[in-house]
Amino acid sequence: MKKILFIMLLVSNAILAQSNYSIDTSYTIKSTYNKLIKKYPFISLPKEQNNTEVAEIKEVIYQQDKDRALHLDAFLNTKQKKNPALVMIHGGGWRSGNKNQMQDMARAIASKGYSCFAIEYRLSLEAKYPGGIYDVKNAIKFIKDNAEKFNVDPDKIAVLGCSSGGQMAALIGTTNEILDFEDQSFKSKSSSKIQAIIDVDGVLAFKHPESSEGDMASFWLGGTYAEKPENWKNASPLNHTGKSTPAILFINSSFERFHAGRDDMIVILNEYKIYSEVKTIENSPHSFWFFEPWFTETVAYTTQFLDKVFK
Repeated sequence: MKKILFIMLLVSNAILAQSNYSIDTSYTIKSTYNKLIKKYPFISLPKEQNNTEVAEIKEVIYQQDKDRALHLDAFLNTKQKKNPALVMIHGGGWRSGNKNQMQDMARAIASKGYSCFAIEYRLSLEAKYPGGIYDVKNAIKFIKDNAEKFNVDPDKIAVLGCSSGGQMAALIGTTNEILDFEDQSFKSKSSSKIQAIIDVDGVLAFKHPESSEGDMASFWLGGTYAEKPENWKNASPLNHTGKSTPAILFINSSFERFHAGRDDMIVILNEYKIYSEVKTIENSPHSFWFFEPWFTETVAYTTQFLDKVFK
């Protein structure tokens, strides 16, 4: 009870000032379903889970700056006092989507013995690269700072991202504790270092023969490749892959453009004997993780990988 009361104190019940930035609501589960149902008439939404061993704590503020608060939703397995943690980053082309899209997956994975966190971060209409990267890294620090309250082992942290969130997850993992990717204004006793990455159909290199990133990436990165080549280079996880990169799982659709740079990255990982897995879900669309039958498959691949790395 004390834990819950403590965490509830972290939840905002204040009315914040009106947002001074636009919100793109084009990428939703409903709009994606309507887009895919004609080609994939067998798809369905995951069944809602009700697990008594999973506690849910919504809208926890992990960062507050003047009138802008950033939140996370926590899904905590209560059976153990010290779970590996999974930080979850939604997709939407760095411009749309929201943390609610990760709730079903968070519940499912938390039921397997994890503490899962769906993260809000600033999208490209509000903050250009690397603002969202800073946000997620700050969320990791916040979770570690409150590890005991969240039933988290601070030395067992993984990041999972879908689509553009997958690119972000890979970048966060490959830049473990690199100062250029840290928000120095965020006060924390913890580091943002993580121990595992799950990249669900996110690109590993923006400028690559397999990549076809265009307007969405340009908008987030502050310009086209010709205008901002350093951003395109620095935002590519492939360019930071090395001996400090943690274990990584790639879960992919059959569309090559969504795993641009993956095979080149695996070559580097193999050189350093860093563990990696590739799971390709054949004949699946991008955004497959939202819907059955692929949702259960995605959860299974993720938990099997996390069990291998952490348990």
